[in-house]
Amino acid sequence: MRKSDRTRAGILEAARAMFAEHGYEGTTVRAIAERASIDPSMIIRYFGGKDGLFSLASKVELGLPDINPTAPVPVGAMLVGHFLELWEGSGKDMGLVILLRAAATNEAAAERIRTIFREQVLPAAARFGDPATAETRAGLVVSQLFGLALCRYILAIPPVAEMSRADIVENLAPVVDLHLFGDGRGESVR
Repeated sequence: MRKSDRTRAGILEAARAMFAEHGYEGTTVRAIAERASIDPSMIIRYFGGKDGLFSLASKVELGLPDINPTAPVPVGAMLVGHFLELWEGSGKDMGLVILLRAAATNEAAAERIRTIFREQVLPAAARFGDPATAETRAGLVVSQLFGLALCRYILAIPPVAEMSRADIVENLAPVVDLHLFGDGRGESVR
């Protein structure tokens, strides 16, 4: 790897950590540069500025599994487990947490979350239940999963922040299944 590639990767890693810890508004170019042990001008050189760096640092590819509605493993358990692996696994991707933290004060971050919803979540939800209710059901699933991320990783609310992954899956999966397959009144449409 060339030195410029290592520098760029180091800046991006520092930015991800800073944005995840402090959000968009609370993170400065100087703070990122200090954490990456580089001159702030390098951020302008490689990324065009804070916005360009934020855009790359918060890039999110959910990589939703191709789930068959009739799969033997409950779909809710698969989805909750997938998100926990995304956030906590060996390939730990905090891009979504970065966006969630920033979205409260930054319209561009909020719009990126809406785009992820439209482009990645909604098509997956449309495979389950009535297509006419897919957007509502997908929105409810996202409210559960993003609410989990907010409580576990940003606000660190006990006991959610301290629960085991297995306990989270056990408790949240039935709710996700209800939203994916239910009609909103608790009746299955499976």
